[in-house]
Amino acid sequence: MADPDVIVIGAGVVGLSAAIAALGRGLSVTVLDREGPAAGASAGNAGAFAFTDILPLASPGILRKAPHWLADPLGPLSVPPRYALQIAPWMFRFWRACSPLRVAQSTAAQTALMDLSKAELEPLLHATGTSGMLRKEGNLQVYESEAELKASLPGWQARERHGIAFRHLDAVGMAEIQPGLAPRFTHGTFTPGWYSIADPRLYTLALAEALRSKGGVIERLDVAALTPLGETVEIRSHDGGTRRAAQVVIAAGAFSHLIARSLGERIPLETERGYNTTLPADAFDLRTQITFGGHGFVATRLSTGIRVGGAVELGGLKLPPNFARSEAMLQKARRFLPGLKPEGGVQWMGFRPSLPDSLPAIGRARATPRVIHAFGHGHLGLTQSAGTARLVADLLTGREPAIDLAPFSPQRF
Repeated sequence: MADPDVIVIGAGVVGLSAAIAALGRGLSVTVLDREGPAAGASAGNAGAFAFTDILPLASPGILRKAPHWLADPLGPLSVPPRYALQIAPWMFRFWRACSPLRVAQSTAAQTALMDLSKAELEPLLHATGTSGMLRKEGNLQVYESEAELKASLPGWQARERHGIAFRHLDAVGMAEIQPGLAPRFTHGTFTPGWYSIADPRLYTLALAEALRSKGGVIERLDVAALTPLGETVEIRSHDGGTRRAAQVVIAAGAFSHLIARSLGERIPLETERGYNTTLPADAFDLRTQITFGGHGFVATRLSTGIRVGGAVELGGLKLPPNFARSEAMLQKARRFLPGLKPEGGVQWMGFRPSLPDSLPAIGRARATPRVIHAFGHGHLGLTQSAGTARLVADLLTGREPAIDLAPFSPQRF
């Protein structure tokens, strides 16, 4: 069998979207994944296309909240003590990225990628026969006081400058959009332009089927290292097997930096371990996604149930899951949504691949232009998948990228 033009490492939503975009440019494509399609964060995320989330996680606002959050081991942000020393260099880079100038630069870059991703999404859905999975039900961020709402206003002003539509609401206005909220939530902000997918796992699996139907190949292979060899790149697996392709895309989520290290690149990728519980579909009459920002989690209506989850545990790839975090969010959701039925849920933990400045790494490897990095999207992998796919396809075919890639350079660290 002839070597493909492109091998994409990673069968999550970013990797599969990039593979489909490459096929659309006339390239032959094989996707390699250690477990197969939709095995990681692409399956268990909240299902949102959060195009209005243009503000980076690395920001002064997070720095103000972090000490309070870190004091609660089951709160929105936690660092297991046995991992604290290992993650200290990443945290220092995160702190540096919170300066006003860096935040302004990251916001501009994030905005450009969001705009591109929104523009590319519906054409990708149409091309893959998944348009019926798209929902446009908005998002409601809720606040427990007028002071909490006022603290959020600079972020909303930044969105307003970019033309993002929203409206602030009192309790009566919130009840018209989402009945059943606890009276502790006195204010809210509704963003009507917020999209979601019916179920992120089913969507990713549908992308895999669309790829195969268009002639793409998906294989299970646990990739260990890459070696540039003139006009090709050799891929070596942990079991000693090899593959070759003219170009390679690294889109292996939280494991991407381990593969990039074989090329001599040390990209400071860390793992935000996210937790959730997916309840039966009749657990609550949820009409829009609800963001409980002060508590770091969301409630989302999927076609397969009600998903309650979020938060950030900076704990790497090896520590065992702490499902007490899932239970803590579910208990809060019961108080915040008094009609919620908490029985029959399925717990999940997954790895979000995150870089300290909240921007992904999209661009060519230093060692060879035949390897392209496309990872580190943090909470926004689904959101930015279509835009990233467009950029990867541009790089693979030698076209000028649709947006400036300098802020996303894998070498910026």
